[in-house]
Amino acid sequence: MNIAIDNITSTLVDLLNIPSPTGNTKNAIDFVENQFTFLGIKTYRTNKGALIGTIEGKNTDKEVTLSGHVDTLGGMIKEIKSNGRVKITQIGGYMWNSIEGEHCTIEASNGKLYTGTILTTKASTHVHGGEASSLERNANNMEIRIDEKVKNSEDVEKLGISVGDYVFFDPRAAVTDSGFIKSRHLDDKAGVASILGIAKYLVENKITPNYTTNFFISNYEEVGHGASAAIPPKTFEFIAIDMAAPGEGQTSDEYSVTICAKDSSGPYDLELKKHLVNLAKENNLNYKVDIYPFYGSDGSATLRAGNDFKVGLIGPGVDASHSHERTHKEAIENTIKLGILYLTK
Repeated sequence: MNIAIDNITSTLVDLLNIPSPTGNTKNAIDFVENQFTFLGIKTYRTNKGALIGTIEGKNTDKEVTLSGHVDTLGGMIKEIKSNGRVKITQIGGYMWNSIEGEHCTIEASNGKLYTGTILTTKASTHVHGGEASSLERNANNMEIRIDEKVKNSEDVEKLGISVGDYVFFDPRAAVTDSGFIKSRHLDDKAGVASILGIAKYLVENKITPNYTTNFFISNYEEVGHGASAAIPPKTFEFIAIDMAAPGEGQTSDEYSVTICAKDSSGPYDLELKKHLVNLAKENNLNYKVDIYPFYGSDGSATLRAGNDFKVGLIGPGVDASHSHERTHKEAIENTIKLGILYLTK
């Protein structure tokens, strides 16, 4: 199975560089839609703005759906301070210290973009001494220093910046000679790139999947309701493709596809998990089976919504999730291969 991993990696980097925090994902959805269109895959959008592409299968009576989410962590302007700096509220769940010092972009309501840096309110050790390090990192003690000549709230408001404007974190996407991909937001753009890789392989090799296959690109996963609605009604199996989380006590790594047995929402379908494990084992894929106690997926959302189908979860290992993340081309390639095997064997 020859996977064009360098091409897929390039597509991933392009997607990483498109800001798409939850609720502001149209540009990223447009990008993915263009990728499907180039492959000749018909798409449509849900009322919530999710994207669904479909490849007809040998069996059209039942369908399978693969999901990945294009929405990411981000921020929103919560308060314009009297000193010309702004406070933000979180979009998605992350540690405040994971964004300290990060460059960012504010998208003002008038469409203008302004760069800045996320800092604590006592960022200078020369001014604040030990308090600069001991200050608790929380919503009250973090602010954005805007790269404009602003001295008060009125100066900020004159730029067109207001409460409710989005804040994008710079992804700093980079690919190393050794095959690592470092960036924010690999959760879950690495999964979306894997889905595009699966679709690309099927189309370019003229392979018809066993069942009509839907690719569901969700846009509200980070806040819990990405795949809670609008799943194609003939779906009988649903596979979420989302990042695996390597770390202490975990089996996952940055080179394998992980098959998740259970997360915070409970166990995934046992028979489907066994099937995925057998496919990986029989085809000599690098794979792991793991459990995530502090994790939920689009699979979790669709089950909680009451859908009556089997659900599984697979994905590439992504180190330092919800921080500055890293994976390897091999993990994405193994994820693509398992997805193809699932659809065709």
